[in-house]
Amino acid sequence: MGIFSRKNDTTTTVATTSTATGTGLDHLTGAYTIDPTHSQIGFAVRHAMVTNVRGEFTEYDGKLHLDGTDPGKSSAELVIKVASIDTNQAQRDEHLRTGDFFAADTYPEIRFVSTGAELVGDGTYRMTGDLTIKDTTRQVVLDLDFTGHATDVYGANRVGFEGRTTVDRTAWGLTYNAALETGGVLIGEKVKLTFDISAVKAA
Repeated sequence: MGIFSRKNDTTTTVATTSTATGTGLDHLTGAYTIDPTHSQIGFAVRHAMVTNVRGEFTEYDGKLHLDGTDPGKSSAELVIKVASIDTNQAQRDEHLRTGDFFAADTYPEIRFVSTGAELVGDGTYRMTGDLTIKDTTRQVVLDLDFTGHATDVYGANRVGFEGRTTVDRTAWGLTYNAALETGGVLIGEKVKLTFDISAVKAA
């Protein structure tokens, strides 16, 4: 599977799973590659003050370094292909790729590079990092739940994480909006980001 690829797949992950406790996970230490086929990077933003528009980025490349003994030494990097944005509405997706929003032709990638990590509870972590959209870099904090580890039917060792954070899109220059006749604005400034990650350990 190449970088920025995602394919329909029905691979079943089986064998051992476990719940993170923050201890006894030394065997998980190592380098991992995010598997886009079994992961999702999604978002939701308020529309017309009454509902949420949801979408995802379908093409990305990411890597993790996990330290099962000292979570603070763990790290992550993620590169998202902006043009892969998908809200299930082609006209809206094309608008999001224009200069009104992401300017995908000029800034084809969104990048996240972690700067710190910590264990905050039983199986819960917090990761701080730099998020770059267009030509602006801001710090964000991700809340992460370790969902377990397994050996799949092909013998690959996997780990799973679910994550979330909320950001203000205007901090990255995504300021496009329109006023509503009834008051308020067409597009909310707060964007909820969600991550459902399956990552495969390097051989």
